[in-house]
Amino acid sequence: MAAHDGWRFGARGVRSSRREALFGGLCLCCLPTLGRSAEGFGLDEVGPGIFVRRGPDAEATPDNDDAIANIGFIVGERSVLVTESGGSLADGRWLRGQIRARTDKPISHVVLTHVHPDHCFGAEAFEADKPVFIGHHALRAALDARGEYYRTRLVEILGAEKAGRVVYPTLEVADGAEIDLGGRRLTFHAHGTAHTNCDLSMRDSASGLLFPADLLFVTRIPSLDGSLVGWLKEAEVLKAMGAEKAVPGHGPTLVAFAPALADLTRYLGTLRDETRKALASDMPIETAVATLGRSEADKWALFDLYHGRNVTQAFKELEWE
Repeated sequence: MAAHDGWRFGARGVRSSRREALFGGLCLCCLPTLGRSAEGFGLDEVGPGIFVRRGPDAEATPDNDDAIANIGFIVGERSVLVTESGGSLADGRWLRGQIRARTDKPISHVVLTHVHPDHCFGAEAFEADKPVFIGHHALRAALDARGEYYRTRLVEILGAEKAGRVVYPTLEVADGAEIDLGGRRLTFHAHGTAHTNCDLSMRDSASGLLFPADLLFVTRIPSLDGSLVGWLKEAEVLKAMGAEKAVPGHGPTLVAFAPALADLTRYLGTLRDETRKALASDMPIETAVATLGRSEADKWALFDLYHGRNVTQAFKELEWE
């Protein structure tokens, strides 16, 4: 379900439906495609007690369990926080197994960073732990609007036994929030509409690492499902947090934050500026999709799959400025 992290399937009818969904405005960005299942991955310890799995730059397929996002967990003195739940029940179960292989501390919190399925459909795997599910205050409404559609598509790809179901946040962050795992505090920020309308970022006090989720794509093309102007604005909010290192939603498990954010904002800025010029010259949208932003083509994985949708989204937003 990913217009941003997406999926393509072999059957013509499904490909066609996906294209209609993407260009009709529903982001499918985070469903499974090419790549390995969760079992084929390991975890990087990116900081003391912080473990992250890199998801491949791929779409959703039956072979990868929608394990295409960067997910992981943070171990405190008292308990464990899950940074992202995974893209399916199967993916979430894999992550829970990885946690239990390393610690028997209780899993007290699970973060649902936004509505896209590759980040939140593993949540069911943790329900027996009775954690606090943390999400943006707008996430519940976004899940109401899209959750069952995403689940239906996951069932079509993975089967009902692997797909997972919609899990709602039990702690809704309206602005900011803070939790303590024992010896490390996690600070949350609810962002304005950007990548989506329900993006949540997190900062770890013990390591200083920033977890911007899909507000930061590295190597994989950003997927616009909220507001282009808003995303550039929220990038400045992230920059002001002063982090040196970050764990992006997609890409390497740990990056230098400033250059990674600069790459993202260069792409988004190019998309904004060229779209405004195209609108001013009354360029047809079909021409715009085929021509705008081509200077970025060799800089991002999956560019041809998602850039056209980004142009379409930018047109829809900027034509009313």
